[in-house]
Amino acid sequence: MKLRTPTSLIGLVLATGLTVAFAADKPAEAQPATPPPEDSASQKMAKEADQLALENKLQTERLTKNTANLREEITLLKIERELLTEKLALEAAKRQDAVKDEVAKLETEKEKLTRENELAKIRAEKLTNDLKASQTQAALKLAQMQNEIALIETTAKHAQFARSKPIYLKNPLKADGTLVISDRRIPLNGPISSSTADFITTRIDYWNNKDRQLPIFILIDDCPGGSVMAGYRILKAMEASDAPVHVVVKSFAASMAACITTLAKESYAYPNAIILHHQISSQIVGARMNLTQQREFFEESSRWWTRLATPIATKMGITTEEMIKKMYACSTSGDWSEFGDQAKELKWVDHIISGIEETSFTKDPDAGSTVSAPAPVPPPPHRGEVTEELDEEGRPFTWLPRLNPKDVYFIYNPDGYYRVR
Repeated sequence: MKLRTPTSLIGLVLATGLTVAFAADKPAEAQPATPPPEDSASQKMAKEADQLALENKLQTERLTKNTANLREEITLLKIERELLTEKLALEAAKRQDAVKDEVAKLETEKEKLTRENELAKIRAEKLTNDLKASQTQAALKLAQMQNEIALIETTAKHAQFARSKPIYLKNPLKADGTLVISDRRIPLNGPISSSTADFITTRIDYWNNKDRQLPIFILIDDCPGGSVMAGYRILKAMEASDAPVHVVVKSFAASMAACITTLAKESYAYPNAIILHHQISSQIVGARMNLTQQREFFEESSRWWTRLATPIATKMGITTEEMIKKMYACSTSGDWSEFGDQAKELKWVDHIISGIEETSFTKDPDAGSTVSAPAPVPPPPHRGEVTEELDEEGRPFTWLPRLNPKDVYFIYNPDGYYRVR
């Protein structure tokens, strides 16, 4: 059935009204002249009224019919809408059921994965705990082994140290002739060079900065002398030191080392230690000098000799000329050597000792250095540590360090072991 729109109904109504209106306004048809005018008009109006009533009734019926049709169409539309709504509800219900099924499956899968995840976590925790337990056991065993090693090393290190401390005495010479030496000691061995002076003077400064009252010891085992300038630096450092510097000769001190011993504030020697004084001597290998140059070299050496020999002769109570005479009276070479006890009588040394108590050696010497003071420069080599060479005649010798200009070697070298280039 084709539905009419409200516009069609309105048009119908309007059309009907217009028809009615038009019918009302329609001019009356011509009537026969015979009837009376009044009756004719009445009949005509009655007839028109009847006609209008019929038309109105007809239009009403038509409107009712059209309205019924519209209602029928509306009812059908409502039914169709309800049917569509039910279909949609059914589809929604089906989808909802499908979603519920999918959710149920997902929940089931989630629960399964959750259980598997929990199981994996439990297994991982078990493995982790097992690993931690193994690591803990290994760590405990390693710690035990390390403690054992540390104990062994500590015991070994402890065994390297003597259970004593250095002894510090302002007057280190005991009544029995034993000299007590602390760790404020400085070794002087081998030929004296610029590095030797650095080694000695820096340690004199260091020990002064630690304590300016306790004595500092310069220990000479075997020193043939060496550079005058380097030796003079050592002498001036000894003089400037607030802490008294004591020189100890154990075996041999010659030339510049003998000057250092004799001019010290306090000096000591074993009875059989040898101290040797002689005039300045030097050698210039390959040098060819004219008389003027020789005279200049002689005058330079004489000035050094005066500066070094004068305080020694003064301490002995003689002049430098008398000292030279005594040197050559002792030997034709002018090398005047005396044992320690005789050197004391000549005032070359102040005290003769019967023994030395080294209190600074509190650590095993084979375990490492016992020197606690800082070492800005390495110590000078001992004679036995110097690398030797052989000359053309097969005799061993070693080269002395190059001297500074105006410097000379004041060294005891009768066999030519020490040589200059």
